[in-house]
Amino acid sequence: MSFDEMDVDTIWMDGEFVDWDDAQVHVLTHGLHYGTGVFEGVRCYDTENGAAIFRWDEHLDRLYDSAKPYDLDIDYEPEELTEATLELIRRQDLASCYVRPIAFYGYDSLGVSPGDCPTRTAVAAWPWGTYLGEEALENGVEVMVSSWRKHSSSQIPTNAKTTGLYVNSMLAGEEARRNGFAEAIVLNKEGNVAEGPGENLFLVRDDEIYTPGLAESILDGITRQSVITLAEELGYEVHDQATISRGELNTADELFFSGSAAEITPIRQVDNVEIGNGGRGPVTEELQSRFFDVVNRRTDDHDEWFTYVEA
Repeated sequence: MSFDEMDVDTIWMDGEFVDWDDAQVHVLTHGLHYGTGVFEGVRCYDTENGAAIFRWDEHLDRLYDSAKPYDLDIDYEPEELTEATLELIRRQDLASCYVRPIAFYGYDSLGVSPGDCPTRTAVAAWPWGTYLGEEALENGVEVMVSSWRKHSSSQIPTNAKTTGLYVNSMLAGEEARRNGFAEAIVLNKEGNVAEGPGENLFLVRDDEIYTPGLAESILDGITRQSVITLAEELGYEVHDQATISRGELNTADELFFSGSAAEITPIRQVDNVEIGNGGRGPVTEELQSRFFDVVNRRTDDHDEWFTYVEA
């Protein structure tokens, strides 16, 4: 669904609520030309206890941490961004939505050095369903291993969620879709599994769970952290600093993606090789069920993960 088809009309930008169509920047904005911005993607769920943002504090911490390597000074305190975001959701009467905070170098000069370019900060929120489709949550997706590699943390910080770096994700994802797949898996420079274009990856083998470690050039996903916690609570042994070779993908009992947008999405095929039983495996299904029970507040567990829109 395009933004023009959505019933949203307001964005918070640089300390003010502005009309959606007026949230604009100059064409010579530094962040547009050099990708010098940081952002987050966060889900707000329509829970049994009211609208609630999932792990907002952790996302906000990562936003500020992502800004550090770029000397990007966000002009607003976390508490200000929190209140602005909650009010934005209230003003648009959104119960379930996707929230996008972003900070970037703005308009002043256009050398590679940002110089005196100001930091611009904005938060938008809009309705957004399941990233890879509702059917994918049950039946899984078909993916391919991309020919594009994930950059190393010695080249560009991989623990920062930086706007410009997502050209790597776009290339991998579009390559997959051109070849008839729903999504890609990206390898790191050593040829081991890193992640999806916008998701972390989990592998299940002999009822134990593996996910690439931070040294494998991944983003330390907040949904990834949540899945690890929930899996351990369910009694699974989780190897969260694993190195996974490409060949292990094809022999896995189960594979699944995790992410704020993708939530927990099973992978049924890799490069036309069927994974496990060719559908959603039992471990993935159990984790999915537990995850959605938590995010929909059908349980009181982990209430500390939620920021409620209405106090």
